[in-house]
Amino acid sequence: MTLRENAGRRRTRRGNAASAHEKRKVDYRRLRNPFPPMNVFSEDRIEAIHDAALNVLETLGIKVLLPDARRFLRSGGARVDEATEMVYIGRDMVVAALETAPASIPVTAGARHRDITLELGNLVFQPGAGAPHATDLTRGRRPGTDSDFRELIRLTQHFDVLHMVPPLIEPQDVPTHLRHYATMDAQLSLSDKVPFIFSRGTPQVEQSFEILRDFRGLSDSAFQAGAHCYTIINTNSPRTLDIPMAQGLIDFAKANQVSIVTPFTLMGAMAPITVAGAMTLSHAEALAAITLTQLVRPGAPVCYGTFTSNVDMRSGAPAFGTPEHFKASLAAGQLARRLGLPWRCASGSAANLNDVQAANETQFGTWGCLMAGATVIIHAAGWLEGGLTVSYEKLITDLEVLQMVAELCAETPAQEAEIGLDAVAEVQPGGHFFGAAHTMERYQTAFYEPIIGDLSNFGTWEERGAKDTTTRACEMWQRILADAPGPKMDDTAVARMRDYIRAKSEAGGAPPES
Repeated sequence: MTLRENAGRRRTRRGNAASAHEKRKVDYRRLRNPFPPMNVFSEDRIEAIHDAALNVLETLGIKVLLPDARRFLRSGGARVDEATEMVYIGRDMVVAALETAPASIPVTAGARHRDITLELGNLVFQPGAGAPHATDLTRGRRPGTDSDFRELIRLTQHFDVLHMVPPLIEPQDVPTHLRHYATMDAQLSLSDKVPFIFSRGTPQVEQSFEILRDFRGLSDSAFQAGAHCYTIINTNSPRTLDIPMAQGLIDFAKANQVSIVTPFTLMGAMAPITVAGAMTLSHAEALAAITLTQLVRPGAPVCYGTFTSNVDMRSGAPAFGTPEHFKASLAAGQLARRLGLPWRCASGSAANLNDVQAANETQFGTWGCLMAGATVIIHAAGWLEGGLTVSYEKLITDLEVLQMVAELCAETPAQEAEIGLDAVAEVQPGGHFFGAAHTMERYQTAFYEPIIGDLSNFGTWEERGAKDTTTRACEMWQRILADAPGPKMDDTAVARMRDYIRAKSEAGGAPPES
């Protein structure tokens, strides 16, 4: 007799037994990291790395390609060589910037229950982002399309454990001068979570702000009174801040919207081959970008960030989920806490398929972020080929891990009822707890139920078709896209947005700046 059948018999005589249809109550929307942060370096070595990064900015400098950015930095006291575009930032400028950069950033989503706060201790997950390709079992690997982007937004919306909408893939069937319209339409019409805006030149950014502002029904002043969206700023390592990224920092700071500053440093390629050396460079670049935002608008919301891993020295290919990636995340956490700023870290995988390698790399990378105390963990689900592809099946299988992590964030009660002395007294030595009252009252809601894992025995699994996890994941995302309702949207706001997009598209769109 199964536990469920046994429960059915006992339910008739146990008035306090669990209802046959009772569901486990979970809340994955606001998570706090329950783990004490780990250190990879001693505090004096972290101070040495921080000091070395300040020396890099003061003596070696950073190349800033945007003239406006150089003007802001010069106005703050930096030494600028216009001939070489090199900027030398004094440590006093950095200290002043860190004093105004906010330690806590409330971000308003499309629905109030989706609002987030970016601060140390909070935990926010994002799926993989920025891939040129999408892949799944039914359609294979392909250049990303607008249809793929919209489907992946719907899958992101479906799971509460994903808190922000990233640019999952590039919709390459949409011309670049119109692409921001497609991505904004998808995010705002299909999701009520915090949206992402590409930093690809002021015209596109300003139009995206306008679309979001009007969709939310906000005035200019109300929009700028708080953060409603975010962008990700990648420096060009080593020591270069290019035109679109510098302009993005300025545009988002002026509008009081969130910039997540993220140097992408690969040990042995764009950064020194050691963890300490790579983190020194990454830290210097992040500090330069943060300083720029605060010169533009003191108090502008900005997150510290890093994406530091190593390369395969035999091929030069990026590697993720490695011990070095893990250690770099721990170091970044120490540096972020040294600054007191919310910060972004990253998981990811270099595997080509949603296989064991992919699962191992992503989970190991994610645990590095968790042990480092990251505020935002990006590329936590779906990322393959070092960011070249987002996999529908991997998105689902990685979500199993993220939901299990979210379960660890919840309080585990240990009151008298949970200690269960009555259950221990009820069951005689050598017996079992399957039929104990303590078990019968809780068995339907006591444990996390896997969304994709199969806990049945071999015979039952074989009778059900012997489907592997990737096949089950394929079936799950197809069911979600076929049946799951999306968020309730204001049809008038959607129509107004599409009228705006249609008019701007007919007028020629807004080409990205390079």
